[in-house]
Amino acid sequence: MEAGKRKADDSIGRDEKRPKSKKQWQVPRRNDHGGVQAKAIQPGDSGIWATCNKGREGKCVGELQNLFTEYAEFLYGSTLDAGDSKGDGTEMPDAADIESEIQAEVAGIRKPSAVQLFTSIRPHVQCVVFFKTASPIEPVSFVKKICEDAANNSALKRTRFTKRLSPMTLMGRPSVDDLGKIAAEVLAPHFHQQPIRSRKFAIRPSIRNHNTLNRDSVIKQIASIVGPDHTVDLKNYELLIIVEVYQNICGISVVDDSFERMKRYNLAEIFDPTPKEVMNKAQAASEEVEGAIDESADIADLEAQPMGLS
Repeated sequence: MEAGKRKADDSIGRDEKRPKSKKQWQVPRRNDHGGVQAKAIQPGDSGIWATCNKGREGKCVGELQNLFTEYAEFLYGSTLDAGDSKGDGTEMPDAADIESEIQAEVAGIRKPSAVQLFTSIRPHVQCVVFFKTASPIEPVSFVKKICEDAANNSALKRTRFTKRLSPMTLMGRPSVDDLGKIAAEVLAPHFHQQPIRSRKFAIRPSIRNHNTLNRDSVIKQIASIVGPDHTVDLKNYELLIIVEVYQNICGISVVDDSFERMKRYNLAEIFDPTPKEVMNKAQAASEEVEGAIDESADIADLEAQPMGLS
């Protein structure tokens, strides 16, 4: 009997000495403005790819976050102010009505915070970052404005680590079906508005770390969606269709003929132009410098490809 009691006492003693384990709570990662950072690019997103030198991804994100925020306030200030003030026009309750005051305060606490206009995403690749954008940001016109200002005043250098910006109007999965869906949506305002206006166009696909879609199939599929009412012109295009395919995501945008004049939206080249002879040698030597986004890719040679347009 005593032996059993001693065993029970020993067991109790061991339980008392056993350290209590604490649950490990993980705090969601947040960006510089307090918004939870996205983990991956999702179909339906829009945004901006950016390239930089190896090991400078963090600094690139920092300087672009500041630059993008400044331009958003400049370009969309009134829209942003209207969005922030929406729903704030209700009358305040009487000071004596304590219950109503408390309810109003609780409602204010529960009110969701403002949508983050720019959310940085770090893909698993060196030299590349992505900024997911939210309305009212329109990636193509937004990036064009930044590059125009840089070209008009290149002495006022705003970035040190950023190279090329590549706006993406719509993102999707890199499959034949999804590519067709997002292409139809992105291309419609430029090529399919009634009455049809014939446009000269070119297609520039860039495919990295992906083996399902290939350059030729992308060109043919996009050209078939553009339709026979428009003509290919590689050197004097009016509209350039940019297709970026990387790993498990793809994106499409349409830019105008200022793209080449703006150094293909390469801020580093706008601020510090590389001499032509050096540029030609660099392009001939390597196509892989920029990793996921191919900065030196030639415009797709559509004339050499049977389009099958009918």
